Amino acid sequence: MQEGLSPNHLKKAKLMFFYTRYPSSNMLKTYFSDVKFNRCITSQLIKWFSNFREFYYIQMEKYARQAINDGVTSTEELSITRDCELYRALNMHYNKANDFEVGTLLYLLVISPFFF
Repeated sequence: MQEGLSPNHLKKAKLMFFYTRYPSSNMLKTYFSDVKFNRCITSQLIKWFSNFREFYYIQMEKYARQAINDGVTSTEELSITRDCELYRALNMHYNKANDFEVGTLLYLLVISPFFF
C-alpha cells in the first residue's frame, strides 16, 4: 500500500474521468486499491477530478462559442478530428505522453462524457 499518489495515479484518474466525472469514495477506493486512503489522499483525488471537470468544460465552452461564431446552427455540422484545436487541447491535457490510442482517446474526449 502506498501512502501517497504517484504520476501513474494521476494518469489513471485522468482516464477514469471519462467514465465517471463524479466518482464516489467507494469507487475511488476500488480503482486505487494500492493506495492507503486518508483525508489527504481523498482530498487530492477530489481536487484532481474537480480540476479535470473545470478544464474539460472550459474547453467545450470555447469550442461551442467558436462554432457559433463560425455560423454553426446544428450539431450535424460539428466534427472533431485530430487536427481540431479542441482535440489538440484535450489531448495535451489528458494524454500528454500519448499513452492512449488516438481513436479511442478521440471518442473518450469528445463523445463519451456527454452520456454520463
